[in-house]
Amino acid sequence: MSENQELIFEKAYEQLGEIVKKLEEGELPLDESMALFEEGMRLERLCEQRLDQAELKISELIRREGGAVDIEPFEAEE
Repeated sequence: MSENQELIFEKAYEQLGEIVKKLEEGELPLDESMALFEEGMRLERLCEQRLDQAELKISELIRREGGAVDIEPFEAEE
């Protein structure tokens, strides 16, 4: 199993938040900032993939239970 498969969504999301916070502080050397940015992009892709997988699974479960599926965009409450 690869490292990406072992990393659960919640942990990846938490790490991504920590990276964003460090980068927003703007006090890191350029090389460290670039390395963190690269890691952040990797984590963002991982989180996006996991969310896409969850959405697909939910759609499949709904389809099995009730037949037709009406998928509407999710809008987070602010």
